[in-house]
Amino acid sequence: MRTLLRIAAALCSLMLLALPEPARASSSFVNWENPHVHPLDMTPDGQRLLAVNTADNRLLVFEPSAWGRPPRLLASIPVGLEPVSVRARTNTEAWVVNHISDSVSIVDLTTHNVVATIPTDDEPADVVFAGSPRQAFITCSQANTVLVVNPAQPLAPARRVPLLGEDPRALAVSSDGRKVYAAIFESGNQSTVLGGGGTLPGLFPPNAVSDPLGPYGGLNPPPNAGSTFFPPIRPELPPPPPQPLIVKKNAQGQWMDDNAHDWTALVSGPNASASGRPQGWRLPDRDLAIIDAATLSVTYATGLMNLNMALAVHPSGAVTVVGTDATNEVRFEPVINGRFLRVELAWVDPVQARRLALWDLNPHLTYTTPNIPLPERRKSLGDPRGLAWNATGSRGYVAGMGSNNVAVVSATGQRVATIKVGEGPTGVVLDERRSQLYVLNRFAASLSVVSLQDHQEKSRTPFFDPTPSPIKVGRKHLYDTHKSSGLGHVSCGSCHVDGRMDRLAWDLGDPRGEMTSLEAQNKGMGLDALIPGFGPVHPMKGPMTTQTLQDIIGKEALHWRGDRNGLEDFNPAFVSLQGADAMLTPAQMQQFEDFLATLTFPPNPFRNLDNSLPTNLPLPGHVTTGRFAPAGQPLPNGNAVNGLTIFRPPRLLTGNVLACSTCHTLPTGLGASMTWNGSQYVPFPVGPNGESHAAIVSTDASTNIAFKVPHLRNLYDKVGMEMTLPASNAGFGFSHHGAVDSLARFITNPAFSPANDQEVADLVAFLLAFSGSDLPQGSASNLLEPPGPRSKDSHAAVGQQVTLGSAWGSAAQQARVDAFLALANTGKVGLVVKGRQGGVARGYTYVGNGEFQSDRASQRVSAATLRMLASPGHELTWTVVPKGTEQRIGVDRDEDGLLDRDEGDQGGCEVDL
Repeated sequence: MRTLLRIAAALCSLMLLALPEPARASSSFVNWENPHVHPLDMTPDGQRLLAVNTADNRLLVFEPSAWGRPPRLLASIPVGLEPVSVRARTNTEAWVVNHISDSVSIVDLTTHNVVATIPTDDEPADVVFAGSPRQAFITCSQANTVLVVNPAQPLAPARRVPLLGEDPRALAVSSDGRKVYAAIFESGNQSTVLGGGGTLPGLFPPNAVSDPLGPYGGLNPPPNAGSTFFPPIRPELPPPPPQPLIVKKNAQGQWMDDNAHDWTALVSGPNASASGRPQGWRLPDRDLAIIDAATLSVTYATGLMNLNMALAVHPSGAVTVVGTDATNEVRFEPVINGRFLRVELAWVDPVQARRLALWDLNPHLTYTTPNIPLPERRKSLGDPRGLAWNATGSRGYVAGMGSNNVAVVSATGQRVATIKVGEGPTGVVLDERRSQLYVLNRFAASLSVVSLQDHQEKSRTPFFDPTPSPIKVGRKHLYDTHKSSGLGHVSCGSCHVDGRMDRLAWDLGDPRGEMTSLEAQNKGMGLDALIPGFGPVHPMKGPMTTQTLQDIIGKEALHWRGDRNGLEDFNPAFVSLQGADAMLTPAQMQQFEDFLATLTFPPNPFRNLDNSLPTNLPLPGHVTTGRFAPAGQPLPNGNAVNGLTIFRPPRLLTGNVLACSTCHTLPTGLGASMTWNGSQYVPFPVGPNGESHAAIVSTDASTNIAFKVPHLRNLYDKVGMEMTLPASNAGFGFSHHGAVDSLARFITNPAFSPANDQEVADLVAFLLAFSGSDLPQGSASNLLEPPGPRSKDSHAAVGQQVTLGSAWGSAAQQARVDAFLALANTGKVGLVVKGRQGGVARGYTYVGNGEFQSDRASQRVSAATLRMLASPGHELTWTVVPKGTEQRIGVDRDEDGLLDRDEGDQGGCEVDL
């Protein structure tokens, strides 16, 4: 029987992988592109290897084999949407963290079923077990919290530990179980921006760069190489416009620019008010949170990387962290070409909360040139996402998701070996009893087995992946560091991390560049008639924050200045910024564009379950201060419904020139761009296909500054900068340069000012809940405001789960199911139920009128029946899914038209091994 099961498993894997691509409908798959955090684990007895299958929303359970043989798949267990981490609590119980579902699935490894689902704060990332008695610690990355859950009562209210850092993700535990370590993913690198480009009165922040108190006496822009510019400014260029400047705090506590000039007096010193900051302003750069498992007190270690990606406790007790550190304080694209970040390993003394060492994981790189020969480039490690140490601490294993390899390092960070594995390795687990290393290859959907003796890959086991072909084919152009850079360690994804952003600003201007004409973007829009002498823009553009790549295709023109007609206009950056040998071919660029077209915004955490706007939203201080100096007092609760009315009034009041929605066209927030014509703002319509067009702002006849009105769907992901209080979690905030610290300040600066604090609170609440979907189209108040392009985002309820039949069940869970059914009846979301009945894996998809289609074509059951079927040992998990995905997720996993249980009954691939 065991042999037959092995044969069946092998055949199923081959058949699923060979399934023709048209059978996997792209419309049935939503690509959130969420990153793995701890996707691979092993039970304490070493008898089970656990891996998340993020694309398929499942936990895979393998039986390891010796001598490099492929592990055997025992079970594929449905969990929540986008599982990113798994940890074995015992030999028979695993906890799976579901990033989109905002939940943790407790899985019985004996029955192969989810026995309970724990709701969490927004976007959970990892879980570990620590303390006495052991408690579960869960990072919630978007909420900046750690939840503490009692495994004996997992559905009881959790204790909540707030962290002073942006996006905590990866976790580890000290050997004695007394400390929990949390890596702050978007911690920053103690760089920030000084205002310097505005000339209109009342603009925030003040123009510190042009201030005579500065180290250049007000010269703006200041030079970057002594008293001149490097590279030299092209002689025929007009003088560059005034612009902001990035400064970074050094080891001596001084705020320095890239020309070794000291701005401390204007950042934190006696003249700090010149940059809009209080004296003594700090940017703590908290990289690693150290939590006492008993008292829940928190201390922080600093000075690591700006992106802290993975961590592990070394046998010595030191905490080791891998990640990337950007050199964004260095100006100009030719200067940083191919060399704008380092891949590093940090060692931290957790007792003193002190960094002990920081090593470059690519010691073969000198960074003197942007390009090296291909054999040397292939040694590079890029985008590190996994870390593990052997029992003696003599060898560490770092997974390079972007370089498709695993670097073997010594206890002093020296490279020992480089192991080629599958595409997108993210998880590493050591099995020293079998002398093996297991590597989970996220993008290849496979599991590699590597010998610890010769550091060679011995086998690679594929598993089922429903990801559509355009994603698989085009993804490498975002992540692959060997193919897209000259040193092999950077890619587009180094800054556009996971298709999103790095929370930094960069000055990628080029003094050698040429003036950029915007005529192509504005032809046919009548702009040349409205603005005679429509001027080009300067190649020295100043700092601009990294933008998300989510839902940018079809929203052209691109870039903060709107000076890119489409993605193709960024192709030269592969050579000029990343140091690659050549640009992408037209076919490759189309692959890249097709991939980016799939990137989707996740559910908005501030919307109600039915995706409606909240009417009484508590506003966290870091999104509301900035208006209320010096105390930074919080705003009252916000009414986002009223905020929408302020944003998009039913009619313009007498004397008003514009409303927010005049330019930030609904439903995405991007839309009509505008120009300052010397006396008033003049809006321009979007193009015939909903695309936005650049315009010119000119307050000086000799200066043209282009900008594109941006979308507003990820504003809640940019909060954290604070320039009213003495300390800030982030160095960059809002606007194109990131110099505006809070949403409250952003909306009151300077053209539009709500009447009172309550209106500010209401508008802030609306902007936090601005996800795009279910917002009105355009506005009847202004004929210049047509409906904007559609928004590629997710309903707020998507991913939400309840497990009925759990030993910890409650009446509240039944009420939650009622809410799910009501939502499914609106047709805006799908609803599926998964679990085991009679020892057999079953699935059900809601089809309306209180009925579910089961995974047997001949069987339909009522919602009431499914409720009754759930009991301890026969638990059923209800999950809200995106509309259009419910058939695949619920009853036809491989989308071949033969439902899962029918296929299993016939001995096909859907049988749960």
